[in-house]
Amino acid sequence: MTISAQEQEFDWTQRYTDYLESKESRPSRIVYQRDRARVIHSAAFRRLQAKTQIFGLNESDFYRTRLTHSMEVAQIGSGLVEQLITVGDGKDYMDWLPSFYLIEAICLAHDLGHPPYGHGGEVALNYMMRKHGGFEGNAQTLRILSRLGEYTPKNGIDLSRRATLGVLKYPSIYDEVVAQSSDYQARIHQQDAFDFRTLDMSRWYPPKASVYMEEREQFDWVLDMFSDQDKELFTKLLASEKPDDKQGYFHKTQYKAFDTTIMELADDIAYGIHDLEDAVAMGMVQRDLWQEEVMNNEVFKHYPLWGSEMTDMLFSSRSKDRKHAISKMVGIMVESVFVDENPLFEHPLLRYQAKLGESEMAVLELLKTFVYVHVITLPEVKGMEYKGQLIVLDLFKSLRANPEALLPRNTYHKYERAESERVQQRIISDYISGMTNTYASRLYEKFFTASQGSIFDRL
Repeated sequence: MTISAQEQEFDWTQRYTDYLESKESRPSRIVYQRDRARVIHSAAFRRLQAKTQIFGLNESDFYRTRLTHSMEVAQIGSGLVEQLITVGDGKDYMDWLPSFYLIEAICLAHDLGHPPYGHGGEVALNYMMRKHGGFEGNAQTLRILSRLGEYTPKNGIDLSRRATLGVLKYPSIYDEVVAQSSDYQARIHQQDAFDFRTLDMSRWYPPKASVYMEEREQFDWVLDMFSDQDKELFTKLLASEKPDDKQGYFHKTQYKAFDTTIMELADDIAYGIHDLEDAVAMGMVQRDLWQEEVMNNEVFKHYPLWGSEMTDMLFSSRSKDRKHAISKMVGIMVESVFVDENPLFEHPLLRYQAKLGESEMAVLELLKTFVYVHVITLPEVKGMEYKGQLIVLDLFKSLRANPEALLPRNTYHKYERAESERVQQRIISDYISGMTNTYASRLYEKFFTASQGSIFDRL
Protein backbone atom coordinates (compact mmCIF):
# COMPACT_ATOMS: atom_id res chain seq x y z
CA MET A 1 0.00 0.00 0.00
CA THR A 2 1.27 3.44 -0.86
CA ILE A 3 0.46 6.84 0.58
CA SER A 4 -0.81 9.50 -1.79
CA ALA A 5 -0.90 13.21 -1.07
CA GLN A 6 -4.67 12.89 -0.71
CA GLU A 7 -4.14 10.48 2.19
CA GLN A 8 -2.27 12.91 4.42
CA GLU A 9 -4.40 12.96 7.55
CA PHE A 10 -5.26 15.97 9.69
CA ASP A 11 -5.86 16.00 13.42
CA TRP A 12 -9.12 17.18 14.84
CA THR A 13 -8.66 20.54 16.53
CA GLN A 14 -12.28 21.59 16.91
CA ARG A 15 -15.59 20.08 17.77
CA TYR A 16 -17.12 18.07 14.97
CA THR A 17 -19.59 20.78 13.94
CA ASP A 18 -16.76 23.23 13.44
CA TYR A 19 -14.69 20.54 11.80
CA LEU A 20 -17.25 20.06 9.04
CA GLU A 21 -17.05 23.72 8.13
CA SER A 22 -13.29 24.05 8.45
CA LYS A 23 -11.51 24.54 5.12
CA GLU A 24 -8.29 23.12 6.59
CA SER A 25 -9.96 19.79 7.37
CA ARG A 26 -11.47 19.20 3.94
CA PRO A 27 -8.64 16.94 2.61
CA SER A 28 -8.97 14.53 5.55
CA ARG A 29 -12.76 14.59 5.26
CA ILE A 30 -12.41 13.55 1.64
CA VAL A 31 -10.08 10.68 2.60
CA TYR A 32 -12.33 9.29 5.35
CA GLN A 33 -15.49 9.88 3.33
CA ARG A 34 -13.83 7.95 0.53
CA ASP A 35 -12.93 5.17 3.01
CA ARG A 36 -16.56 4.82 4.07
CA ALA A 37 -17.83 4.94 0.49
CA ARG A 38 -15.39 2.26 -0.66
CA VAL A 39 -16.46 -0.08 2.14
CA ILE A 40 -20.17 0.45 1.48
CA HIS A 41 -19.85 -0.09 -2.27
CA SER A 42 -17.52 -3.10 -2.02
CA ALA A 43 -18.64 -6.58 -3.02
CA ALA A 44 -17.43 -7.94 0.33
CA PHE A 45 -19.77 -5.58 2.19
CA ARG A 46 -22.78 -6.48 0.03
CA ARG A 47 -22.17 -10.18 0.64
CA LEU A 48 -22.64 -9.64 4.38
CA GLN A 49 -26.40 -9.47 3.73
CA ALA A 50 -26.33 -13.23 3.12
CA LYS A 51 -23.93 -14.24 5.89
CA THR A 52 -25.04 -15.51 9.28
CA GLN A 53 -25.05 -13.35 12.39
CA ILE A 54 -26.64 -15.85 14.81
CA PHE A 55 -29.74 -17.31 13.23
CA GLY A 56 -29.97 -19.00 9.86
CA LEU A 57 -30.95 -16.84 6.92
CA ASN A 58 -33.99 -18.99 6.25
CA GLU A 59 -35.42 -18.50 9.73
CA SER A 60 -37.01 -15.12 8.95
CA ASP A 61 -36.26 -11.90 7.08
CA PHE A 62 -36.52 -10.00 10.38
CA TYR A 63 -33.42 -11.27 12.16
CA ARG A 64 -29.98 -9.80 11.87
CA THR A 65 -27.36 -10.69 9.30
CA ARG A 66 -23.71 -9.65 9.29
CA LEU A 67 -24.73 -6.67 7.18
CA THR A 68 -27.39 -5.31 9.52
CA HIS A 69 -25.10 -6.03 12.47
CA SER A 70 -22.30 -4.01 10.85
CA MET A 71 -24.68 -1.11 10.17
CA GLU A 72 -25.80 -1.14 13.81
CA VAL A 73 -22.19 -1.19 15.00
CA ALA A 74 -21.51 1.85 12.78
CA GLN A 75 -24.50 3.70 14.22
CA ILE A 76 -23.47 2.94 17.80
CA GLY A 77 -19.86 3.87 17.00
CA SER A 78 -21.02 7.27 15.74
CA GLY A 79 -23.10 7.64 18.90
CA LEU A 80 -20.05 6.96 21.05
CA VAL A 81 -18.04 9.60 19.17
CA GLU A 82 -20.89 12.09 19.50
CA GLN A 83 -21.04 11.45 23.26
CA LEU A 84 -17.28 11.97 23.59
CA ILE A 85 -17.64 15.26 21.71
CA THR A 86 -20.50 16.31 24.00
CA VAL A 87 -18.44 15.80 27.14
CA GLY A 88 -15.07 16.68 25.61
CA ASP A 89 -14.78 20.46 25.85
CA GLY A 90 -11.21 21.36 26.71
CA LYS A 91 -9.98 17.76 26.80
CA ASP A 92 -6.83 16.76 24.95
CA TYR A 93 -8.36 13.70 23.30
CA MET A 94 -10.59 15.96 21.18
CA ASP A 95 -7.67 16.51 18.81
CA TRP A 96 -7.59 12.76 18.10
CA LEU A 97 -11.25 11.76 17.99
CA PRO A 98 -12.17 9.98 14.75
CA SER A 99 -14.63 11.81 12.54
CA PHE A 100 -18.05 10.26 11.93
CA TYR A 101 -16.87 9.28 8.46
CA LEU A 102 -13.84 7.51 9.86
CA ILE A 103 -15.50 5.62 12.71
CA GLU A 104 -18.31 4.51 10.40
CA ALA A 105 -15.80 3.24 7.84
CA ILE A 106 -14.02 1.23 10.55
CA CYS A 107 -17.23 -0.18 12.01
CA LEU A 108 -18.72 -1.06 8.62
CA ALA A 109 -15.49 -2.81 7.64
CA HIS A 110 -14.85 -4.74 10.85
CA ASP A 111 -16.61 -7.96 9.75
CA LEU A 112 -15.76 -8.00 6.03
CA GLY A 113 -13.56 -11.08 6.44
CA HIS A 114 -16.09 -13.30 8.14
CA PRO A 115 -16.84 -16.41 6.05
CA PRO A 116 -20.17 -18.14 5.42
CA TYR A 117 -21.79 -19.78 8.45
CA GLY A 118 -20.19 -17.42 10.93
CA HIS A 119 -17.65 -18.76 13.37
CA GLY A 120 -18.47 -22.29 12.24
CA GLY A 121 -17.16 -21.49 8.79
CA GLU A 122 -14.16 -19.75 10.34
CA VAL A 123 -13.20 -22.87 12.32
CA ALA A 124 -13.66 -25.11 9.27
CA LEU A 125 -11.44 -22.91 7.10
CA ASN A 126 -8.84 -22.71 9.85
CA TYR A 127 -8.69 -26.51 9.97
CA MET A 128 -8.25 -26.79 6.21
CA MET A 129 -5.61 -24.03 6.21
CA ARG A 130 -3.80 -25.16 9.36
CA LYS A 131 -0.64 -26.16 7.46
CA HIS A 132 -0.76 -23.13 5.16
CA GLY A 133 -1.00 -20.07 7.39
CA GLY A 134 -4.41 -20.68 8.96
CA PHE A 135 -7.65 -18.72 8.69
CA GLU A 136 -8.99 -16.03 11.01
CA GLY A 137 -11.88 -13.68 10.24
CA ASN A 138 -10.12 -10.50 11.38
CA ALA A 139 -7.00 -11.37 9.38
CA GLN A 140 -9.19 -12.00 6.34
CA THR A 141 -10.67 -8.52 6.81
CA LEU A 142 -7.22 -6.96 6.50
CA ARG A 143 -6.56 -9.15 3.45
CA ILE A 144 -9.69 -7.84 1.75
CA LEU A 145 -8.87 -4.24 2.63
CA SER A 146 -5.24 -4.42 1.54
CA ARG A 147 -5.15 -7.01 -1.23
CA LEU A 148 -8.41 -8.60 -2.46
CA GLY A 149 -10.82 -5.66 -2.73
CA GLU A 150 -11.72 -4.39 -6.18
CA TYR A 151 -10.73 -0.72 -5.99
CA THR A 152 -7.03 -1.03 -6.85
CA PRO A 153 -5.06 -3.65 -8.82
CA LYS A 154 -2.74 -4.64 -5.96
CA ASN A 155 -3.86 -2.86 -2.78
CA GLY A 156 -7.47 -3.99 -2.44
CA ILE A 157 -9.96 -1.48 -1.06
CA ASP A 158 -6.90 0.56 0.00
CA LEU A 159 -8.23 2.46 2.99
CA SER A 160 -6.25 5.22 4.66
CA ARG A 161 -3.63 4.22 7.21
CA ARG A 162 -5.71 5.28 10.20
CA ALA A 163 -8.85 3.46 9.01
CA THR A 164 -6.80 0.31 8.44
CA LEU A 165 -5.31 0.61 11.91
CA GLY A 166 -8.82 0.90 13.32
CA VAL A 167 -9.88 -2.58 12.18
CA LEU A 168 -6.82 -4.32 13.68
CA LYS A 169 -8.46 -5.80 16.76
CA TYR A 170 -5.49 -8.10 17.41
CA PRO A 171 -2.29 -6.49 16.04
CA SER A 172 -0.30 -9.69 15.57
CA ILE A 173 0.63 -12.13 12.82
CA TYR A 174 -1.10 -15.51 12.80
CA ASP A 175 2.07 -17.58 12.24
CA GLU A 176 3.90 -15.86 15.08
CA VAL A 177 1.03 -16.50 17.52
CA VAL A 178 0.83 -20.17 16.52
CA ALA A 179 4.60 -20.53 16.89
CA GLN A 180 4.20 -19.81 20.61
CA SER A 181 1.88 -22.82 21.13
CA SER A 182 3.63 -26.20 21.05
CA ASP A 183 0.33 -27.99 21.64
CA TYR A 184 -1.27 -26.41 18.59
CA GLN A 185 1.87 -26.98 16.52
CA ALA A 186 1.63 -30.69 17.28
CA ARG A 187 -2.02 -30.80 16.22
CA ILE A 188 -1.28 -29.00 12.95
CA HIS A 189 0.85 -31.89 11.71
CA GLN A 190 -1.65 -34.60 12.49
CA GLN A 191 -2.96 -36.57 9.54
CA ASP A 192 -5.99 -35.16 7.75
CA ALA A 193 -9.32 -36.52 8.96
CA PHE A 194 -10.76 -39.15 6.63
CA ASP A 195 -14.30 -38.40 7.79
CA PHE A 196 -15.00 -34.80 8.81
CA ARG A 197 -17.90 -35.96 10.97
CA THR A 198 -15.39 -37.52 13.37
CA LEU A 199 -13.50 -34.24 13.87
CA ASP A 200 -13.65 -32.40 17.17
CA MET A 201 -13.99 -28.92 15.68
CA SER A 202 -13.67 -27.25 19.08
CA ARG A 203 -9.92 -27.94 18.85
CA TRP A 204 -9.55 -25.82 15.72
CA TYR A 205 -10.66 -22.37 16.78
CA PRO A 206 -8.04 -19.95 15.39
CA PRO A 207 -5.84 -17.76 17.58
CA LYS A 208 -6.72 -14.10 17.89
CA ALA A 209 -4.54 -12.52 15.20
CA SER A 210 -5.51 -9.84 12.68
CA VAL A 211 -2.72 -10.40 10.13
CA TYR A 212 -1.61 -13.27 7.89
CA MET A 213 2.08 -13.53 7.07
CA GLU A 214 1.15 -12.60 3.48
CA GLU A 215 0.05 -9.14 4.65
CA ARG A 216 3.11 -8.38 6.81
CA GLU A 217 4.13 -5.55 4.46
CA GLN A 218 0.74 -3.86 4.84
CA PHE A 219 0.89 -4.39 8.60
CA ASP A 220 4.31 -2.73 8.77
CA TRP A 221 2.98 0.16 6.66
CA VAL A 222 0.15 0.76 9.14
CA LEU A 223 2.56 0.75 12.10
CA ASP A 224 5.06 3.10 10.47
CA MET A 225 3.43 6.08 12.20
CA PHE A 226 4.57 4.82 15.60
CA SER A 227 7.94 4.81 17.35
CA ASP A 228 9.87 1.55 17.72
CA GLN A 229 9.01 1.49 21.41
CA ASP A 230 5.28 1.90 20.73
CA LYS A 231 5.33 -0.73 17.99
CA GLU A 232 7.08 -3.26 20.19
CA LEU A 233 4.62 -2.82 23.05
CA PHE A 234 1.56 -2.66 20.78
CA THR A 235 2.39 -5.98 19.08
CA LYS A 236 3.86 -7.80 22.09
CA LEU A 237 2.41 -11.27 22.69
CA LEU A 238 1.73 -12.39 26.24
CA ALA A 239 0.70 -15.83 27.47
CA SER A 240 -2.88 -16.23 28.64
CA GLU A 241 -3.21 -16.47 32.41
CA LYS A 242 -5.77 -19.23 31.98
CA PRO A 243 -6.86 -21.30 28.97
CA ASP A 244 -9.81 -19.95 27.02
CA ASP A 245 -12.43 -22.60 26.24
CA LYS A 246 -11.87 -22.01 22.54
CA GLN A 247 -8.39 -20.55 22.26
CA GLY A 248 -6.36 -22.83 24.54
CA TYR A 249 -3.09 -21.23 25.65
CA PHE A 250 -2.56 -19.04 22.59
CA HIS A 251 -0.59 -15.88 23.29
CA LYS A 252 -2.44 -12.60 22.68
CA THR A 253 -1.73 -8.93 22.21
CA GLN A 254 -2.89 -6.74 25.08
CA TYR A 255 -3.55 -3.35 23.48
CA LYS A 256 -5.69 -1.71 20.81
CA ALA A 257 -5.66 1.64 19.04
CA PHE A 258 -7.99 4.46 20.11
CA ASP A 259 -10.38 4.07 17.17
CA THR A 260 -10.43 0.30 17.65
CA THR A 261 -11.54 0.66 21.26
CA ILE A 262 -14.53 2.70 20.09
CA MET A 263 -15.38 0.13 17.40
CA GLU A 264 -15.06 -2.76 19.87
CA LEU A 265 -17.36 -1.10 22.38
CA ALA A 266 -19.92 -0.57 19.62
CA ASP A 267 -19.52 -4.21 18.54
CA ASP A 268 -19.97 -5.48 22.10
CA ILE A 269 -23.05 -3.32 22.66
CA ALA A 270 -24.59 -4.60 19.42
CA TYR A 271 -23.77 -8.19 20.37
CA GLY A 272 -24.98 -7.98 23.94
CA ILE A 273 -28.14 -5.92 23.36
CA HIS A 274 -29.24 -5.99 19.71
CA ASP A 275 -28.70 -9.74 19.38
CA LEU A 276 -30.68 -10.14 22.60
CA GLU A 277 -33.61 -8.50 20.81
CA ASP A 278 -33.60 -11.24 18.16
CA ALA A 279 -33.57 -13.95 20.82
CA VAL A 280 -36.51 -12.38 22.69
CA ALA A 281 -38.47 -11.86 19.46
CA MET A 282 -37.95 -15.53 18.52
CA GLY A 283 -39.12 -16.70 21.95
CA MET A 284 -35.73 -18.27 22.69
CA VAL A 285 -35.37 -16.21 25.88
CA GLN A 286 -38.32 -16.16 28.26
CA ARG A 287 -39.10 -13.57 30.90
CA ASP A 288 -38.50 -15.96 33.83
CA LEU A 289 -35.01 -16.81 32.56
CA TRP A 290 -34.19 -13.11 32.07
CA GLN A 291 -35.43 -12.30 35.55
CA GLU A 292 -33.43 -15.09 37.16
CA GLU A 293 -30.13 -14.75 35.33
CA VAL A 294 -29.95 -11.01 34.67
CA MET A 295 -32.20 -8.97 36.93
CA ASN A 296 -31.55 -11.21 39.97
CA ASN A 297 -27.86 -11.70 39.20
CA GLU A 298 -25.47 -10.40 41.86
CA VAL A 299 -23.68 -8.25 39.26
CA PHE A 300 -26.92 -6.50 38.27
CA LYS A 301 -28.00 -6.11 41.88
CA HIS A 302 -24.68 -4.34 42.51
CA TYR A 303 -25.11 -2.20 39.38
CA PRO A 304 -28.88 -1.76 38.88
CA LEU A 305 -28.89 0.23 35.63
CA TRP A 306 -32.64 -0.08 35.11
CA GLY A 307 -35.75 -1.22 36.93
CA SER A 308 -38.56 -3.72 36.36
CA GLU A 309 -40.21 -1.42 33.81
CA MET A 310 -37.42 -2.32 31.39
CA THR A 311 -38.32 -6.00 31.71
CA ASP A 312 -41.99 -5.17 31.12
CA MET A 313 -41.11 -3.36 27.90
CA LEU A 314 -38.61 -5.98 26.74
CA PHE A 315 -41.13 -8.82 27.06
CA SER A 316 -44.18 -6.85 26.00
CA SER A 317 -46.44 -8.31 23.31
CA ARG A 318 -45.93 -5.04 21.42
CA SER A 319 -42.79 -4.94 19.26
CA LYS A 320 -42.62 -1.15 19.71
CA ASP A 321 -42.21 -1.59 23.47
CA ARG A 322 -39.42 -4.11 22.94
CA LYS A 323 -37.65 -1.77 20.54
CA HIS A 324 -37.99 1.08 23.05
CA ALA A 325 -36.38 -1.08 25.76
CA ILE A 326 -33.49 -2.03 23.49
CA SER A 327 -32.98 1.62 22.54
CA LYS A 328 -32.89 2.69 26.20
CA MET A 329 -30.36 -0.03 27.05
CA VAL A 330 -28.08 1.06 24.22
CA GLY A 331 -28.43 4.69 25.30
CA ILE A 332 -27.41 3.88 28.86
CA MET A 333 -24.24 2.22 27.60
CA VAL A 334 -23.34 4.95 25.10
CA GLU A 335 -23.81 7.79 27.57
CA SER A 336 -21.30 6.23 29.98
CA VAL A 337 -18.35 6.30 27.54
CA PHE A 338 -15.21 8.17 28.52
CA VAL A 339 -11.56 8.34 27.44
CA ASP A 340 -8.79 6.94 29.59
CA GLU A 341 -5.03 7.21 29.00
CA ASN A 342 -2.40 4.49 28.92
CA PRO A 343 0.87 6.25 29.85
CA LEU A 344 2.95 3.36 28.46
CA PHE A 345 2.42 4.70 24.92
CA GLU A 346 3.80 7.85 23.32
CA HIS A 347 1.43 8.23 20.37
CA PRO A 348 -2.06 9.56 21.17
CA LEU A 349 -3.73 6.98 18.89
CA LEU A 350 -2.37 4.28 21.19
CA ARG A 351 -2.39 6.22 24.45
CA TYR A 352 -6.07 7.21 24.39
CA GLN A 353 -8.58 4.42 25.10
CA ALA A 354 -12.37 4.57 24.99
CA LYS A 355 -14.05 2.79 27.89
CA LEU A 356 -17.48 2.40 29.43
CA GLY A 357 -18.26 3.24 33.03
CA GLU A 358 -17.60 0.50 35.57
CA SER A 359 -21.26 -0.36 36.14
CA GLU A 360 -22.16 -0.23 32.45
CA MET A 361 -19.22 -2.46 31.49
CA ALA A 362 -20.08 -5.00 34.17
CA VAL A 363 -23.70 -5.21 33.03
CA LEU A 364 -22.70 -5.39 29.36
CA GLU A 365 -20.41 -8.35 30.12
CA LEU A 366 -23.34 -9.97 31.95
CA LEU A 367 -25.57 -9.47 28.89
CA LYS A 368 -22.92 -10.86 26.52
CA THR A 369 -22.55 -13.96 28.70
CA PHE A 370 -26.33 -14.35 28.84
CA VAL A 371 -26.62 -14.21 25.04
CA TYR A 372 -23.71 -16.60 24.61
CA VAL A 373 -25.04 -19.21 27.04
CA HIS A 374 -28.72 -19.06 26.13
CA VAL A 375 -28.55 -18.26 22.41
CA ILE A 376 -25.15 -18.86 20.79
CA THR A 377 -24.54 -22.26 22.38
CA LEU A 378 -28.07 -23.64 22.06
CA PRO A 379 -28.02 -27.07 20.37
CA GLU A 380 -30.44 -25.76 17.73
CA VAL A 381 -28.07 -22.92 16.83
CA LYS A 382 -24.89 -25.02 17.12
CA GLY A 383 -26.48 -27.70 14.96
CA MET A 384 -26.91 -25.27 12.08
CA GLU A 385 -23.35 -24.05 12.63
CA TYR A 386 -22.10 -27.64 12.47
CA LYS A 387 -23.96 -28.21 9.22
CA GLY A 388 -22.27 -25.13 7.76
CA GLN A 389 -18.88 -26.41 8.92
CA LEU A 390 -19.36 -29.68 7.03
CA ILE A 391 -20.37 -27.79 3.88
CA VAL A 392 -17.20 -25.66 4.04
CA LEU A 393 -14.98 -28.67 4.79
CA ASP A 394 -16.35 -30.74 1.90
CA LEU A 395 -16.18 -27.84 -0.54
CA PHE A 396 -12.55 -27.13 0.37
CA LYS A 397 -11.58 -30.80 0.13
CA SER A 398 -13.10 -31.10 -3.35
CA LEU A 399 -11.69 -27.83 -4.67
CA ARG A 400 -8.24 -28.75 -3.34
CA ALA A 401 -8.36 -32.15 -5.05
CA ASN A 402 -9.80 -30.90 -8.35
CA PRO A 403 -8.89 -27.22 -8.75
CA GLU A 404 -8.78 -27.15 -12.55
CA ALA A 405 -12.19 -28.78 -12.92
CA LEU A 406 -14.08 -27.05 -10.10
CA LEU A 407 -12.63 -23.59 -9.50
CA PRO A 408 -14.05 -20.70 -11.55
CA ARG A 409 -11.78 -19.85 -14.49
CA ASN A 410 -10.47 -16.55 -13.10
CA THR A 411 -9.79 -18.14 -9.70
CA TYR A 412 -8.04 -21.10 -11.28
CA HIS A 413 -5.79 -18.77 -13.32
CA LYS A 414 -4.61 -17.22 -10.03
CA TYR A 415 -4.17 -20.71 -8.56
CA GLU A 416 -2.14 -21.87 -11.55
CA ARG A 417 0.20 -18.86 -11.38
CA ALA A 418 0.75 -19.15 -7.61
CA GLU A 419 4.40 -19.53 -6.62
CA SER A 420 3.86 -22.01 -3.78
CA GLU A 421 1.40 -24.54 -2.38
CA ARG A 422 0.69 -22.18 0.50
CA VAL A 423 -0.42 -19.43 -1.88
CA GLN A 424 -2.55 -21.93 -3.83
CA GLN A 425 -4.36 -22.98 -0.67
CA ARG A 426 -4.85 -19.34 0.31
CA ILE A 427 -6.53 -18.72 -3.06
CA ILE A 428 -9.01 -21.54 -2.38
CA SER A 429 -9.57 -20.16 1.13
CA ASP A 430 -10.21 -16.67 -0.30
CA TYR A 431 -12.75 -18.12 -2.73
CA ILE A 432 -14.71 -20.02 -0.08
CA SER A 433 -14.52 -17.33 2.60
CA GLY A 434 -15.98 -14.83 0.14
CA MET A 435 -19.06 -16.98 -0.41
CA THR A 436 -22.40 -16.18 1.15
CA ASN A 437 -24.29 -18.90 3.01
CA THR A 438 -26.62 -19.20 0.03
CA TYR A 439 -23.83 -19.49 -2.54
CA ALA A 440 -21.98 -22.10 -0.48
CA SER A 441 -25.06 -24.27 0.03
CA ARG A 442 -26.02 -24.08 -3.65
CA LEU A 443 -22.49 -25.00 -4.72
CA TYR A 444 -22.53 -27.91 -2.27
CA GLU A 445 -25.83 -29.14 -3.71
CA LYS A 446 -24.50 -28.78 -7.23
CA PHE A 447 -21.42 -30.87 -6.41
CA PHE A 448 -22.90 -33.49 -4.11
CA THR A 449 -26.67 -33.78 -4.65
CA ALA A 450 -27.60 -35.94 -7.62
CA SER A 451 -30.86 -34.17 -8.41
CA GLN A 452 -29.43 -30.65 -8.20
CA GLY A 453 -27.22 -28.61 -10.53
CA SER A 454 -27.03 -27.80 -14.19
CA ILE A 455 -24.40 -26.64 -16.65
CA PHE A 456 -26.57 -23.53 -17.05
CA ASP A 457 -26.37 -22.63 -13.35
CA ARG A 458 -25.07 -19.14 -12.58
CA LEU A 459 -24.18 -19.27 -8.92
